[in-house]
Amino acid sequence: MKRSVFLLLLLRGFAAAAKALQQTIGPALKLPVKPNSVRFAIIGDSGTGERPQIEVAQQMMTFRKDFPFDFVLMLGDNIYGSKTEADFRKKFEHPYEPMRSAGVKFYASLGNHDHTSERLYKPFNMDGQRYYTFKNGNVQFFALDSNYMDPAQLDWLDHQLSGSGATWKICFFHHPLYSHGRFHGSDLDLRARLEPMLMKYKVDVVLNGHEHVYERVKPQQGIYYFVLGNSGELRLNNLNPSPDTEKGFDTDRTFGLIEIAGDQFNFQIISRAGATVDSGAMQKAGK
Repeated sequence: MKRSVFLLLLLRGFAAAAKALQQTIGPALKLPVKPNSVRFAIIGDSGTGERPQIEVAQQMMTFRKDFPFDFVLMLGDNIYGSKTEADFRKKFEHPYEPMRSAGVKFYASLGNHDHTSERLYKPFNMDGQRYYTFKNGNVQFFALDSNYMDPAQLDWLDHQLSGSGATWKICFFHHPLYSHGRFHGSDLDLRARLEPMLMKYKVDVVLNGHEHVYERVKPQQGIYYFVLGNSGELRLNNLNPSPDTEKGFDTDRTFGLIEIAGDQFNFQIISRAGATVDSGAMQKAGK
């Protein structure tokens, strides 16, 4: 009898260890990793300096072994609370030091918990600007400051989009035009200002944070919207899915991996435990 109980406990221990190992290493990578593709990660509302943020960063490095992404887009709220040098070390430099040491660049956009002075922080690669653009391969990225969408910024965006010859146009900023999070929801004023221009110039993808959940919204006016604001902060069970919600996740922190190869956009959203919570591929509009 005692031996049977011992074996039962031993088997349960093996099962628990196997489950923990699976959570640690995560499932197989679901991205194609094609030659010469554009590969990057996304994080939002990350800058807490607390253990969950660090564990997300560690999981990012784990997946980078099989998916060597070159840069990370930051979707705002990059540094919560005070902004001293010690805060930047604790809430950015320390969590992402392994990636930065490996040559990964970070491109930030400003959130409502950020200060405009963060545009001067060199590791955020904002070149001192609240909004900016950069290119990688056949993709052009447009970082916006959704805290203050003034006429000057709208004129700049109109000029940049109209002159872009990139195959893929991706905008990233903090406040979501479409969201079904209970705490904030969609920013309707910002949508009224931005959406006509995004449609006019055929922007492909918009990446946002602000809601401390993950949500992929069904295409709106031909544009794909991702909300990922739970790389550091989390509002547990705060997503209120609607018919326009393609996929959602609100029980842990996440980050995203994205690969663009030719006319295909591939994505994989991964939890702090290494579980894939969403993945898929989208074709360039019109193809």
